[in-house]
Amino acid sequence: MKFHHIGIATPSIENLLLKLSKFLEIKEKSEIIYDKNQDASLCMITLSDGTKLELIEGGVVSNLIKKRNYLYHTCYEVSDITKTKNDLINEGAFLVSDAKEAILFNNRKVAFLMWDLGLIELVEENQDGVN
Repeated sequence: MKFHHIGIATPSIENLLLKLSKFLEIKEKSEIIYDKNQDASLCMITLSDGTKLELIEGGVVSNLIKKRNYLYHTCYEVSDITKTKNDLINEGAFLVSDAKEAILFNNRKVAFLMWDLGLIELVEENQDGVN
């Protein structure tokens, strides 16, 4: 597993982008997209040091936002999402959302599991050089 990004819940991606740009140097920013499979609007930003943050708005994070809990998940890139998912389940993780295509990652599959590190997202390893 290779660290990929941190997922941040927000009531408004556009407002958060304005706030972040005052304090952080945003090197790259994706378009804000809606992914019906995730029930969320999403935007990936890359900071000047290479750190990636996925900003998430929508129903999937609404309960977290009500509790003012904005740290949503950590994401790890894996070469075999099915094997890694099963290995984690064998180590005590439980499946929250099974593997499905994610528009933000050019339809690479993602899965969510609750584990000792909290909610984690697994994303299929990039085969074509696009993050």
